[in-house]
Parts: sequence; structure tokens; C-alpha cells
Amino acid sequence: MTVNSDARPGPLSGIRVIDLTQFVLGPYATQTLGDLGADVIKIEDPSGGDRQRNQGKSPKSQNMGPLFVALNRNKRSVAIDLKTDEGKAQLCKLVATGDVFIHNMRPEAVKRLGFGYADVAAIKSDIVYVEAVGYGSGGPYNGRQAFDDLIQAASGACDLLPLYDGDDELRPFPSIIADKTCGLFAVVATLAALQHRARTGEGQFVEVPMLETFTGFIQAEHIWGRTYVDLPGKFGHPTTITPHRKPYKTKDGYLVVLPASREGSVKFLELGGIPGAYESERFLSAGDGKARVNVYYDMMREAAATRTTDEWMVLCAEHHIPAMRANEMTTLFDDPHFKAVGFFEEREIASEGRYRAMRPGLKFAKSPCAIRLDPPTVGQDTAEVLREIERST
Repeated sequence: MTVNSDARPGPLSGIRVIDLTQFVLGPYATQTLGDLGADVIKIEDPSGGDRQRNQGKSPKSQNMGPLFVALNRNKRSVAIDLKTDEGKAQLCKLVATGDVFIHNMRPEAVKRLGFGYADVAAIKSDIVYVEAVGYGSGGPYNGRQAFDDLIQAASGACDLLPLYDGDDELRPFPSIIADKTCGLFAVVATLAALQHRARTGEGQFVEVPMLETFTGFIQAEHIWGRTYVDLPGKFGHPTTITPHRKPYKTKDGYLVVLPASREGSVKFLELGGIPGAYESERFLSAGDGKARVNVYYDMMREAAATRTTDEWMVLCAEHHIPAMRANEMTTLFDDPHFKAVGFFEEREIASEGRYRAMRPGLKFAKSPCAIRLDPPTVGQDTAEVLREIERST
């Protein structure tokens, strides 16, 4: 275990979260709350724990897979068998000490366990109870199982790559983006409900439906031409789905350039050996607007190829042209900014050895986000936490 270099409490210090989540959405949400300083108690089945533990390879054990490690720092793991009366009694005692109860089980399943909102509120009346579900109550999909790909499908997200590249085959983004986005919304909802409690003394039930939440997020710009009922147009934000929206190849890598003005474009092209681009016969003779757009991007590609990425980074900064190197996955660890801020931190898990953690990006002057605890093994903290609740009752 790596010792945290900043021992100051985070902004959520003193808030206890009872965490019955697994997979991605819930663990991402509770890890964020833990990064903010909350005491997150992760409840796991003694027989194997979070089902994400066994996905991918870990150096020594079979239950510390890469994605689990990436989503479960700043938590204490308590192994409780909720199928037994003893286990349920232990969780009831924990609930009595908690401020937040969060789960991403189907509503009927958590009720069968005896930990629906009414059950939990009967133990702790001011609890903030967060239920992350696939589909909102009141709709025909409510109660169905939900995973990231299913939500991307239902939200229309799978239609965005075809709009971008012209390949008609629908397909999801290569990221668990719906789960992670909804995890962040669960954090926002939790913080808002805690603020409500601080103001009124009231706890409450909070539903975080993935489909509605993610659709509002992913389609904010793409409703576009369908925004006004009486002004019909096309779906898709034009400058986002254009096939020209991609990095330019430089002499030795890739660069993304988004000149904020015509003057910025002129300067970039000039620096790339194409002066007077907008007055050139090549541009003016292109004909209609679409053809000129194509010529413009051709010139931008040609200009980018004349210098190295580092050279462009310096020149674009000097001339106030918005630009950034396009890292490949293999170059992330070498990026000078990430190195300077220590974003990728090498730490140690006692059972596995050294691993790479991505530090919280948020910075608080008085109450810092920090990695205070490394990802736990199943039930690692059971004895400690159960002793705490016995002392508090």
C-alpha cells in the first residue's frame, strides 16, 4: 500500500457512503465520492466480490483485474453475505452509521434483499438513497437489465459514428461511456441531495436512470436541426460530425488544430508554407462553399505535414492558435504535461505489487482530492469496519 502524500481531509470528509454497487457505473461514482474524501464502505459477497474483479489479468491473485483497480480506490471492502440473517443484520448496523446508500441493482432485486428505500429509511430516516437503474420508473423499459452497450443503443449513440464516417453500420463508441457518464451524474445527484439534507434535515430517494441521463448528455448537440418543432432539419451537429474532424499528421506524429478565427487559419497555413491561402487561385477556383471547405482542409493537412509536432506546439502557442498534440495510447505516459503534474502515479497494492493510478484531476485549495486508499482485496477491511460499528452502537 502506498502512503498518501497529502493527509488533509477532503471536502466530503465525515460523509459515510454505504456502497452496494459493482461493474462500472456505481464503482466510478463511489470512487469519485471517495476521491472527494467520503468514507466509502464497499459491500461485497465473500464468495468473490465485485464481478468486475475477475475481468483481465492481475499479477498474483485472480480478483484484482485492471478495470476493478481503476475504479475502486479510496474504498474499504467489507465482505458480507446478504443472503444470511447475520449478514443482513450487519448491513443494517452499517446503514445506521451512513449518510448515503447507493446501489445499481434492479429495484425489485434490492427490495427482495430487504434494502429498498423504505427499508433503509426505516433504519436511518435522513439517509440519501441513490438508486442507479437502467431505465426510469414509469416507462415500459423500467426493471430491465442495463449495460453500457444497451444504453448506447437505446440513446441513439450508436448512430453517431455512421453520421461521422458514412459507414451505415450502427456501432457503439469504444468506451464504457454511458456507465461512466451516468456515474458522474450519480455523484452530482448525491451531492445535491446531501445539500438538501444539510438545509432541511431531510433525506430522500434519488433515481439515476441511465437511459434518460445519457441520452440528455450525448444528444445535447445532436438534436440540432430538430430542436424547433416548426423548423424541421437534420439530426447531428455539423461541425462535430464532419469527416474532416480528425488530427492532422505532422512529420513525426499528429496534431489537432482549431483556429479560433480566419486570421488564425491564415497564420497556421503561412507557417506551414502556404501563404495567402484564401486569396490563392486554388481556393478561389474551388467553386461552391463545400468544395472550398474541402480545399481548406487539404491545405491544413499539407501545412501540418511540414513540421514536427513539437515544433507546431511551440509555434501555435507563440501565435495563439489553439492546438494540441494527439497522443496515441502508447505516448500518454510520456506526455510532458502529465509528467509535470504527476497525473500517472505509480503506487503499490500489497497483494499485487506496483500499479499505475490516475490521480483525481480536481484541485481544492483547502480540502484536496487525493488517493488515500489503494483498491482493496475482497473483505480486506471487514474486521476494522465491524469493530467501528460495534463501538458506535
